[in-house]
Amino acid sequence: MYVFSANARTLKALEDFPAGAEVPFILYINFKDLYGAEQLCKLYLLQQGFERPIIEKRKLIEERFLVDNKLINADPALKEALETGYSIQIFSAH
Repeated sequence: MYVFSANARTLKALEDFPAGAEVPFILYINFKDLYGAEQLCKLYLLQQGFERPIIEKRKLIEERFLVDNKLINADPALKEALETGYSIQIFSAH
């Protein structure tokens, strides 16, 4: 699994962002290959109605963390990614 810090632009105004604003995200992508995970990261942001996704940072989450139930239960986004394949978190500021 990989975790990404990414930015994308809004196509229309959202609750906290005007149209065209750059929005920061954290995405967990449950995929073994970095290239494939990066492409899925961008695709999921496009599917959610954002444009021009740019990945700022990427990090592999080691297998030992993915089997630690205490850690998984403490991180809802990680748990969601393990169950569904991905998780997207939007932030109001960097």
